[in-house]
Amino acid sequence: MVTGWYGWPIERVVILLLGLMFFMIFVQVTMYHYRQNFRHWSMWIPVLATPIDGLALVTLTFANLSWLRAALSVLLAASLLAGAFGSFMHLRGVGERVGGYEMRNFLVGPPATLPGLITLSSVIGLILLYWA
Repeated sequence: MVTGWYGWPIERVVILLLGLMFFMIFVQVTMYHYRQNFRHWSMWIPVLATPIDGLALVTLTFANLSWLRAALSVLLAASLLAGAFGSFMHLRGVGERVGGYEMRNFLVGPPATLPGLITLSSVIGLILLYWA
């Protein structure tokens, strides 16, 4: 039986899971943007930011350092803004497809909800940083 996890507060567990989630988002966003050949410079932002956010969150789980918390605040705030910008770009991309904002374009165009996932994950991370 692993006893190192016994007594961990729920905030610490959620920070670890959130870090792992950022790594999974990284894999998904990299595949989508690679498929589109990184046609716009902004496609690199989540590809570079999500693994850094994930690594910082996982590191914070095991080493609660004040400088890491400060750096993570800046990183997550930047990811929040990048996710909001990505939502704008994805919705604009759906509208630029033939037929505009039709259901089929939401199904085959840029995934409209993926940047929002980054935004909300960043919000959860910021809440945990200032709550825990």
